[in-house]
Amino acid sequence: MVGYDPRPQDQGQGLSSSKAAAAGSASGLLTRVFINPLDVLKIRFQLQIERFSLLEPRAKYLGIAQATNVIFREEGLRAFWKGHVPAQILSISYGAVQFASFEFLTKFAHNAMLYDARNPIVHFVCGGLAACSATVTLQPMDTLRTRFVAQGEPKVYRNLWHAVITMFRREGPLSLYRGLTPSIIAVFPYAGLQFASYNIFHRISKWASISSGNVHNLVCGSCAGIISKTLTYPLDLLKKRMQVDGFQKARISFGQVQTYKGFLDCVFQVARGEGLRGFYKGLSPSMLKAAFSTGLVFFWYELFCNILNDHKQRVNSGHQQQQSKDLNRKQ
Repeated sequence: MVGYDPRPQDQGQGLSSSKAAAAGSASGLLTRVFINPLDVLKIRFQLQIERFSLLEPRAKYLGIAQATNVIFREEGLRAFWKGHVPAQILSISYGAVQFASFEFLTKFAHNAMLYDARNPIVHFVCGGLAACSATVTLQPMDTLRTRFVAQGEPKVYRNLWHAVITMFRREGPLSLYRGLTPSIIAVFPYAGLQFASYNIFHRISKWASISSGNVHNLVCGSCAGIISKTLTYPLDLLKKRMQVDGFQKARISFGQVQTYKGFLDCVFQVARGEGLRGFYKGLSPSMLKAAFSTGLVFFWYELFCNILNDHKQRVNSGHQQQQSKDLNRKQ
């Protein structure tokens, strides 16, 4: 299971931080390919000020099916992979930092602080801290990804490098860290709940004598993703709103745009103008994305960890056999 395994290394995973980072990177890469279209829908919904209603004539998107049809008709199939390059860089890097940090922190908690590394509370704290470290490191890439998804036609940014240069010149270097405050506030409980819920679902399935395996990891991860995303969703919406602040020119074709003076002002404007339901715009595609992405992330991560661990055991077994042969020859 994910996290440091205190059992002897011949029984547990026994993976180094570098191998955990490699497994996390591969997991993020493969997961991103499948879930990017849902991410595009989620971000478009989050950034729409107007209500999702047929009674709102200014609303561009009304639901998942209608939004999918509109995006495909106006922007083509490639629009569902807008921002895929920065998103892929983000996913690969985020997976590496998060899982390597999580493995390190759970090992530290067990060895230095004498906590049980398999405890759900330990997984909650370590998962939240690991995600915070990854978020601070990679916030600029997340902002760029959001800008690419948010822009309509004609494009404001031609490519990744052009986006970086344009933002530096027009908005300053700190524009790459817009939305960092709600990101940190949101990611700690979100990631913590992911890891803790995944741990708990594994414990429940073990108690219920449900056989473990790759499909089992996928289901446990999907359930953990739905729970964590639902409980922390408003903060994710606020983060996206702040990341496109100052980007109004590219948003005009999508409907009404707003500017925010800061995190609290963003909260106040959403609450006043859109009501409580405004904080949950895009929840449907977001839950679908969370179910698929979290399930696939844990599925791929566990799979690659098992592959690396099996390879390590085969190498160690080969070394032991060679040492035994050398010893017999000497005798």
